[in-house]
Amino acid sequence: MTDLAAEAPPRAAGALSNLAVISFVWRQWMRKPRLYGAYVAFMALATLADVFVPVAAGRLIDSISGADADPLGGAHWMALALFLALAAGVNIARQIGVRIEIVATSTVMADMTTDAFERVQAFSADWHANAFAGSLVRKITRSMRAFEEITMYLWAGILPGLGVTYGLGVYMLLNWPLAGAYVLAVNTLFIVATLLMMERYVRPQNLVSNARDADLGGAVADALTSITTVKGFGAEARETDRFARFADDWRREIRRTWFRFVDTWAVQTVLVLALQAGLAGLLLAMWQAGDASAGDVVFALTAFLVMAGYMRRFGEEVQSLQKGLDDIQDVAGFMAQPLQIADAPGAPDFQPGQGVITFDQVRFTYGGQDAPLYKDFTLTIKAGEKIALVGPTGSGKSTFVKLIQRLYDVDNGAIRIDGQDVRDVTQTSLRRAIAVVPQDPALFHRTIAENIAYARPGASRDDIVAAAKRARAHAFIEALPQGYDTLVGERGVKLSGGERQRVAIARAILADAPILVFDEATSSLDNETERDIQDALAEVMAGKTAIVIAHRLSTIRDADRILVFDGGAIVEQGTHAELSARPGGAYSRLAALAKT
Repeated sequence: MTDLAAEAPPRAAGALSNLAVISFVWRQWMRKPRLYGAYVAFMALATLADVFVPVAAGRLIDSISGADADPLGGAHWMALALFLALAAGVNIARQIGVRIEIVATSTVMADMTTDAFERVQAFSADWHANAFAGSLVRKITRSMRAFEEITMYLWAGILPGLGVTYGLGVYMLLNWPLAGAYVLAVNTLFIVATLLMMERYVRPQNLVSNARDADLGGAVADALTSITTVKGFGAEARETDRFARFADDWRREIRRTWFRFVDTWAVQTVLVLALQAGLAGLLLAMWQAGDASAGDVVFALTAFLVMAGYMRRFGEEVQSLQKGLDDIQDVAGFMAQPLQIADAPGAPDFQPGQGVITFDQVRFTYGGQDAPLYKDFTLTIKAGEKIALVGPTGSGKSTFVKLIQRLYDVDNGAIRIDGQDVRDVTQTSLRRAIAVVPQDPALFHRTIAENIAYARPGASRDDIVAAAKRARAHAFIEALPQGYDTLVGERGVKLSGGERQRVAIARAILADAPILVFDEATSSLDNETERDIQDALAEVMAGKTAIVIAHRLSTIRDADRILVFDGGAIVEQGTHAELSARPGGAYSRLAALAKT
């Protein structure tokens, strides 16, 4: 059987502590301090009223059964009114508090999730390459519900429960010291046992089952986003078997988690029964000795019922709270994790110029590798120059473009565009000045018009159509049933490879960036369309700095300069004519291989 741990994406070295997660949740509450302050105030009022409900019940019994009871007097009616007022007050205060909490929590959930999405987007391309998109979606959406549960269970359940049980315990301690001491001791033992079991027994296993849950989501996304490949190889049954292994792993771990929750519940039940037996026995003994009235016994029994209810809920709510803390810790970790590539404090926006690109003694090493790919790499690309990058796979061509975009940071040296170090300006503004057409462009599951306009939000339909025409995409778009309003499917699966590339080229045209990058941008086109696109690209690249990564040398004959890469170094450079005239040179060998 496949090792599922090996298939799963790498995770952080260790889980955050409960204290760190609670600190994160506190910062979310502080987004709406007034609303949450009002919510807590009403929950406190409800708790205070709940403490005195059993007291009022005992006074009511004494008013109708004690030696001074007077059926014609009004004491029993006053006692009943107080009892009903307290009972009603509990529910009214809770109703108001919960309505306030709904407003606050729904707002914070949306803001927190948006921040998490923004944070994950800011992580490096390398980080995303090691993470399942499905797992990330599951972690972020799971955190929304977790925040709601943490808020509800803590402020409307656990803390009021502690207030009522300890409040009643203190009342008993003042009136019947032995009974009060017993109640406080059992309550304290119950709370300590619950918290210790949650932290040291339940939580470690719950984190494991959460990880398996995220892996399950990742397995679904991995297969479904590649469904064309799955169907192309008739591999549906194989993928189902693979998913079943993930599901079986999740089932095994979640079962262990649930059993640990049940074990904790069993310990809690024993302590509640001990409270019931001890309190009832003590009060009956005091009643028998004449040290307690019938109303006192009713108070004790009512207090037990209230405390037992809160204690049972306390156990369940602590379990739910712990689950919520575990569920939200991924997002808390995202927010605490430093960015792999961060803007310098106060970094200004990049100021586009003529498109001069300079590599100044650059040294760069990919993470996890010992040997650097680039060593003292120096190069200058002039404004408006059309540069072609050729060379074998892994020679450093794609890395060249990624470093210009600052998808990675260099180890030493500097990369400057129009005299500005790419590390000194904001990444967003830098990348807006560089339009990239990848070899296999991925489109959003949106309309064709939206995909083209992604380069320039707010572009008019006329501008979109003009860019499509220049990219030779207008004809096929108009032939579609919904034209420019056609949804392209996830990653553009409804379009052919050539159609996707033409939409991506139109998007780059609309961007009107001073620097253009084409990564074999015509590789998926037929010969006739390729000629049309080459003409269009020549027009688009006029006056702009253009970098073309090419595998087919026929597409770069008119380049101002061809850079031949090998092992992270430029081994040859010149025009097509110059390089072709060097027998036995690296470019000549590549040209010879292209003809075979």
